[in-house]
Amino acid sequence: MPLVRLTVENFRCLAAVDLALDARYNLFVGPNASGKTSLLESLFLLGRGRSFRTRGLSKLVRQGESGFRVVGWVESGGLTTVLGIGGTRQSADIRIGGEAASGAAELAAHFPPLTIDPEIHKLLEDGPHRRRRFLDWGVFHVEPSFMDTWQRYHRALRQRNAALKPGLDPRNARIWEPELVATGERLTQMRREYLEILGPVLAGLGRRLLGDEVSVALNPGWSGDEPFKAALERSFERDSRYGATHVGPHRADVSVRVGAHLARERVSRGQQKLLAAALTLAQLAVQEGRRPGRNALLLDDPAAELDSENLGRLLDVVRSLPVQLFVTALRPDLPGLGAPGRVFHVERGRISEAP
Repeated sequence: MPLVRLTVENFRCLAAVDLALDARYNLFVGPNASGKTSLLESLFLLGRGRSFRTRGLSKLVRQGESGFRVVGWVESGGLTTVLGIGGTRQSADIRIGGEAASGAAELAAHFPPLTIDPEIHKLLEDGPHRRRRFLDWGVFHVEPSFMDTWQRYHRALRQRNAALKPGLDPRNARIWEPELVATGERLTQMRREYLEILGPVLAGLGRRLLGDEVSVALNPGWSGDEPFKAALERSFERDSRYGATHVGPHRADVSVRVGAHLARERVSRGQQKLLAAALTLAQLAVQEGRRPGRNALLLDDPAAELDSENLGRLLDVVRSLPVQLFVTALRPDLPGLGAPGRVFHVERGRISEAP
């Protein structure tokens, strides 16, 4: 289910873009600050409903314009589905086949991109929120009931937190605990099951990219030695005092190890990039195994902070995955991925296909 055409209007520095795309490998070449990353950002937005660079819509609108629009044509079995997302500085509108979508999850069912960029090391360096998002994106693609469970859990969490606010009787918060516990335990189980699927794939990629075993484990958001219900009960006094729920899946994290050591303690910046890339590529391989033919990788300046040997290892793995590639580089002679199906030149927000 490749993306065969993309149009972009007034997005970042891109005024007007209309591209016919290759089903396998698209290479975007140009100097720094030319618009290459903005093009990848528009692709990510089309599949995920959000940017990988900012949370604010206002930063996505081209200077001097009131709004942006990104439209993609996805082909599958001879049928074409049109995906679109338009936004102003305050709101966004998502459409699939011309009809309003209920949320960004519907985009991902048609075009689910993953990204490897120069900031990917933050997957390991930043706090738990980024790793939870990584984890839940993976669970979403293997467990059909995940989204409903996730939404129910967070609805109950918001209601419990509201009942814990100062001036209210905290005992009212207990009304929401049965739903919180039921959905929280199910959510945690789905996360554990996903990591069991991801683990063997990640171990193999770790050996290829870092020469060592890479493993992951779930910290569920409370002490693993007790049930969630017991942890919630033990935390009730503190929750009442501070007006918030301090234990649960919303506090979960993923620990990553290289060999016997926690990754954050033992690896360099370059190794962090390779390790985070291994996590992303393992997730992509699992997605492709579950839903073949519809997955995409956005690879932004892969040579950044990697020596030639490590770059070669990374590109060798990328090339082995049968997914649609969108790659940016400073020069067209990027080794390791073979000949691109289409090459585009990017300069000052203008994109043209090479002859």
